[in-house]
Amino acid sequence: MKKDRDIRLYLDDILEAIGKIEKYTEGLDFEKFRTDDKTGDAVIRNFLVIGEAVKKIPPGIRKKNPDIPWKIIAGMRDKLIHKYFGIRYDVVWETIELRLPSLRLDIQKILDQMDKEMEQA
Repeated sequence: MKKDRDIRLYLDDILEAIGKIEKYTEGLDFEKFRTDDKTGDAVIRNFLVIGEAVKKIPPGIRKKNPDIPWKIIAGMRDKLIHKYFGIRYDVVWETIELRLPSLRLDIQKILDQMDKEMEQA
């Protein structure tokens, strides 16, 4: 029987994917990002990882963290995977610039809280 994966691992997957996106786009402006196919492909793949991991986060954690746009993140993954030829790189870039830094902080806070709860148990 297959054992469920620890929720922390999904949260770590999200942080790792954010880190890769930040590394891949460091020093780029939108025009360079938009015209670099390798970077675009790598970034999209990591957004898929984020979206897939978000879908594995249990409702209880989602409810405790209502400021995280869980459904929007999962929806972005769905759009990227099903509308490959219609990807709006301006929206992807805006997400990188405006949303990923706060998502990183929010996910880290969840992990820190989980660690704190484990220590108190």
